[in-house]
This record gives sequence, structure tokens and C-alpha cells, in this order.
Amino acid sequence: MKGDQAAIHGWGSFRQALPAFTLAGLLAACSDPSPGPEAEVRSWIERGATAVEARERDTLMDMISPAYADSRGYNRARIGDTLRVYFLRMNAIELITSVDEINVIGDSAAEVRLTVGMAGKRDSALGFSADAYQFAFELEKAGSDWSLISARWGELGKELK
Repeated sequence: MKGDQAAIHGWGSFRQALPAFTLAGLLAACSDPSPGPEAEVRSWIERGATAVEARERDTLMDMISPAYADSRGYNRARIGDTLRVYFLRMNAIELITSVDEINVIGDSAAEVRLTVGMAGKRDSALGFSADAYQFAFELEKAGSDWSLISARWGELGKELK
């Protein structure tokens, strides 16, 4: 008899939770199975910021198109060299990233404007540096991955180059 009461009590708990499970199932069924281009670009930005903080140069290089070129004369190799030097100088890096604008063109191109606060810890007299920059990225989607094809940047409040 006590076993039957426990089974009935268990069924009551399940019945009370059933609406929540049903709602969760409906929401999951109604959600878009693949994110749109803007969500993909936001994910690309987040992945890049995480890679910078972890000083994962290889991950960042995989995010840059072999055809990268910018108005400063940088190509993919020079960006890689710049990252190498920066990561060697900094013991720790923290970023505060704010997406100012994402403009998706079709499903295969995007323009992104970011404001990034950067703080780094290094072995120098002061041991700490902090800057704020604005970035303008041009991305293209090749296959299922977004790649950086060009960038301009400058200190916050100054012209992007």
C-alpha cells in the first residue's frame, strides 16, 4: 500500500512539472535551428575576443583570410607578426568589447564596428597598460566560416586608419 501511495505521489509531482517540460519542448521546437548571419558574426567576434584573452594566436590566424589586406599595408602575415609580438609582451590581456554596428550584406559579407577597451599586464616598470580602440572590420563568409578580409582601427576618438 505504501508503495502505491509513493507511485501516486510521484505521478503528482510529474504532472505538476509537465507544463514546464511541455513549454520547454515547444520553445525548442519553435527556435531557429541555424543562427542567422548576424548571430554568426557576433559569435565570430566573441570567439576572437576569447582567443585574444587566451593569447591563442593560431585561433586568431584561422579567423583571418589568406587574402587579408588593409590601408596600412598589412597583410595576413604582418597581422600574425603583430599578434606574436603583442602576446609576447603581455602576460595577461583583458578585453571589454562593445559591438557598435553590424551590417550584413547578403549572407556572405559583413561590416562590423567595435569599441574595445584593452588592458594588459606585462613585466615593465609600470606593469600595466590600458587603451581603448575603435575597429572597423570587413568580413566575408566562405563556406560556413566568416573570415576577416580587411580592418581599420584607431585610438578611441581618433580617425580609423
